[in-house]
Amino acid sequence: MAEQGIGTAGEREGGTAGGRPDGARDERRLAQFEEHRARLWGVAYRIMGTVSDADDAVQEAWLRWQALPDEPPIASPRGFLTTVVSRICYDLLGSARARRELYVGPWLPEPLLDGGGGAPGGALGTGTGGSAAPGDPQDRVTLDESVGMALLTVLERLTPAERTAFVLHDVFAVPFPEIADAVGRTPDAVRQLASRARKRVRAEAPRRTVDPTEHRRTVEAFLGAVMGGDFAALMETLDPEVVWRSDGGGKVTAARRPVLGRDKVARYVWGLLTRGFDAATMRMAVREVNGATGLVFTDLTGAYPPGVLAFTVHDGRITEVDAVINPEKLGHLELGE
Repeated sequence: MAEQGIGTAGEREGGTAGGRPDGARDERRLAQFEEHRARLWGVAYRIMGTVSDADDAVQEAWLRWQALPDEPPIASPRGFLTTVVSRICYDLLGSARARRELYVGPWLPEPLLDGGGGAPGGALGTGTGGSAAPGDPQDRVTLDESVGMALLTVLERLTPAERTAFVLHDVFAVPFPEIADAVGRTPDAVRQLASRARKRVRAEAPRRTVDPTEHRRTVEAFLGAVMGGDFAALMETLDPEVVWRSDGGGKVTAARRPVLGRDKVARYVWGLLTRGFDAATMRMAVREVNGATGLVFTDLTGAYPPGVLAFTVHDGRITEVDAVINPEKLGHLELGE
């Protein structure tokens, strides 16, 4: 099932017909693939938003890479493999979007913990040091920002072609001709896709602080208010226009629509605290969730479902909370106690 047509001109070099695969050849192929696996997984996760789909896409890319003939050799394995995994994800996105339209309640990406949480080697997919896209620096997206839960949620509103073009160009600095090969468009069309996606992301991405210390301090204040049962302190941590989204997927009890506004969110959280929440058995730990300080909660008795909370913070107040409690989206994580 080798996709030999994928790749830009110049990615292949001439050569003579190759012989049968041998152990040395297989080891070389594997070593080349492993060198780029983390980057490929990072691309796939940002396009798909799920760990399982990212794993499947990388595995399929490996099968195609392994099945390639030796001649002509690939001049740029990284470029070739990036294009292959992007094409696979682009093809998967159509059916994935159809499934998500039937999803019960808000659909949120599968969370990552402590710099990985499912990614190979705990990596979020490096390889460019951030975006190197030209243009206004405010339009550029760093690798940490691009894996944030809030931004991934915004990416869900883009078309598959827009999302793929945005992730590849603005996050991983892939040239437009290579992206064109992945989505089956011309380079000019891809440039327009990326521009349109960038404008929408810039317009719809939530306000957020760039100071990790401020972010962590705000999340810890929220945690202190919750564990201390201090409603006034809880209100103080929330932005007046805060949004709380809960992803239970119909598997566990969760709000099926976003909760909007400080008063409603505070009362929603307070309701959770007064229904089955036991501070003696509940464990809430500060963990890195998708590149920023978040919370993981587990109940030692098993009576309360575990979950992961991702926060967006601006000016010392929480503006968004994304709560993933669907057990099917947490199976890849080591939540601990």
